[in-house]
Amino acid sequence: MATTTITKTEPLVGKRIRRREDPRLITGAATYVDDIKLPGMYHAAILRSPHGAARIAALDISRAAAHPGVVAVFTGKDITGVGPVPCGASLPGLRVPVHTILAQDRVYFVGHPVAVVVASDRYIARDGVDLIDVEWDVLPAVSDPEKAIAGDAPAVHPEWPDNIAFHHHQENGNVDDAFAQAEVVVKQRITSQRLIPTAMETRGVVADFQTGDKALTLYSSTQVPHLLRTLIALMLGLPENKTRVVAPEMGGGFGSKLNVYAEEALMGFVAMKIGKPVKWIESRRENYLTTIHGRGHVDYFEIAAKRDGTILGMKLKLIQDIGAYHQLLTPAIPTLSVLMMPGLYKFQNIRAHVVGAFTNCVPTDAYRGAGRPEATHGIERMVDMLAAEIGMDPVEIRLKNFVANEQFPFSTATGLVYDSGNYAAPLMKALDLVDYQGLRAQQKKAREEGRLMGIGISTYGEICAFGPSPATPAGGWESATVKIDPTGKVTVMTGACPHGQGEETTFAQITADELGIPLDDIHVIRGDTAIVQYGIGTFGSRGTAVGGAALYFALQEVKAKLKRYGAMLLESDDVSYQGGQCVCNKTGRTVSLAEMSGASYRAMKLPPNTSPGMQVTNFWEPPNFTFPFGAHIAVTEIDRETGAVQVKRYFAVDDIGNIINPLIVDGQLHGGVAQGLGQALYEQAVYDENAQLVTGELMDYAVPKATMVPWIESDHTVTPSPVNPLGVKGVGEAGTIGCSPAMVNSVVDALRPLGVKHVDMPMTSEKIWRILNSAQA
Repeated sequence: MATTTITKTEPLVGKRIRRREDPRLITGAATYVDDIKLPGMYHAAILRSPHGAARIAALDISRAAAHPGVVAVFTGKDITGVGPVPCGASLPGLRVPVHTILAQDRVYFVGHPVAVVVASDRYIARDGVDLIDVEWDVLPAVSDPEKAIAGDAPAVHPEWPDNIAFHHHQENGNVDDAFAQAEVVVKQRITSQRLIPTAMETRGVVADFQTGDKALTLYSSTQVPHLLRTLIALMLGLPENKTRVVAPEMGGGFGSKLNVYAEEALMGFVAMKIGKPVKWIESRRENYLTTIHGRGHVDYFEIAAKRDGTILGMKLKLIQDIGAYHQLLTPAIPTLSVLMMPGLYKFQNIRAHVVGAFTNCVPTDAYRGAGRPEATHGIERMVDMLAAEIGMDPVEIRLKNFVANEQFPFSTATGLVYDSGNYAAPLMKALDLVDYQGLRAQQKKAREEGRLMGIGISTYGEICAFGPSPATPAGGWESATVKIDPTGKVTVMTGACPHGQGEETTFAQITADELGIPLDDIHVIRGDTAIVQYGIGTFGSRGTAVGGAALYFALQEVKAKLKRYGAMLLESDDVSYQGGQCVCNKTGRTVSLAEMSGASYRAMKLPPNTSPGMQVTNFWEPPNFTFPFGAHIAVTEIDRETGAVQVKRYFAVDDIGNIINPLIVDGQLHGGVAQGLGQALYEQAVYDENAQLVTGELMDYAVPKATMVPWIESDHTVTPSPVNPLGVKGVGEAGTIGCSPAMVNSVVDALRPLGVKHVDMPMTSEKIWRILNSAQA
């Protein structure tokens, strides 16, 4: 114990601190699934269907099984005791196909797993796959969701010949009256095309079954290790307490690894059968064929309004391309689009009907934004089209219909309660940064010169921080453990599973500020179910808004316990905790965090009603979602000769609540905008009429390169969320959600002198060139 002067340390929350995880990532010192090498490990390769729909008339594995180096071959008849791939979402009347980890007598999408070959190395395993003889009875397939439900399409599943997976209806207010009173009604069919997430690291699994303990360890590139453990244990019939999942470093997820895939259970099955570790690493072709796709909407919108721009109501018919079966959250994703269809606007009359359509394609599921980009794209396109129809500035019509500041918390037409907001603030800030009136003057001059310059505005809102448990399929709480060692070093164990979001840094910043200790004294752990307490995972911009809140409350409990030990050691009831030590407010004497923690483990004497040790776990249930918002402005110019869209300037002003680390926030926003630009201009998963994926490699699927992404000028307004003690809202998906409507609005604005009212994504050079030639003709 000592007497010292307490000096307030500078807070770290709010500072641009470089990510602590980056050095190992950029120097190649990180461990990904494919880096894991276990003694006696075998390798697996999977035979997949080359057809969109077919019966397996005959399957002969004898040549593969006899191939030197092959140790086992398994087919559908071998996995009858393994449970099907789970669907966690539920809707009334939902039709759920039984999707086994290997096909039984038929296949229903290209890439459907049929057999697995296990060998001494991956090359021999691949050779073994080529030696399997299959006799296929090829069937008609359907890949277009509208055609699939038209009534005369081939049945994806014979038991449901109409190809309808579900209907979902939501309605509020008096929609018929709103449209009857409308002075103007605008209608538009809008598509949100299938996208392929294209994580840099494809999926991979290493499974290790200890026959003596009958315990399985599964290394997987997953965003939800604890949920994966629970579901894999159920599928394989293992006790959950003898199932361990480890999520090593992840080279991107974007929602595509928020799932339980057939290959994860399959590798566990193989390891249990052969009694040896086995590894499977997905090729890029497999990744495009079998990892979930995103989006896949065909939306029919109608918006009703007065001539003064007042929006009265909206109708939506949403056709969701489900794919061939349901992954974990497939049916839930379009319902998020319905929830957010009013956007930032106060109208209360909505009617939405969703039809889920089975197709012979890989399933759709959560991809960065997960239903919210589609909703924002729809409402922001319709508002822009309405403004054009009545001759109103797109800024003015938005300001007229925004939810007012004094209306928060605001109950929306779809049953949500928006937590906090000042929707005009980011828009006005963006307009000021871009010099909106000056831009319009430039546009007028450009048009006089025959140039096609466009200015596109998008004001978005999103539902984040998933979320209250009753609204989620698997629980919406999150957990955190704070453990202080006897020497005073701190370990944080988060039930979230960050994989690029930066929580190894931001959670350390929060902990450093709360405990008053150096950043380097804090170690953040995630992703190992044998070490970290049960958690839900990272998705839906929930890592900090829910996981960070759990950490905050755990830290408060730790500080309270430290104070009890401090009071005991200082022999005083009048103590306070600050700057990493407890101080007696009467004498000025102090004890350090290490002294207090050490005393708790030595336990020579204990404070009243206090246990030994310095470790606290908190499970925090959020009372509501959070709702970030913002304004994006895109300035584009179109080359009349080629149709190429050039992004001249891009502005993003986002309100994500309080900001823990502005540097990380900028990175999240920039990455999100880049993916939004990909959808707007380049990317589309294309299936032909036989349900063959035409864009099955990076040679054919156009992911934007660095030179194709403009300089992003970004800023913020700050409206703290009352939902959690940190006041944060979430940022991981904001850039993606705000980008695509800003881009399409900009391109349509550029083409408006030619009579163009709408362009669907992707706005490729060829598509724009055809529009230009058609207009000129």
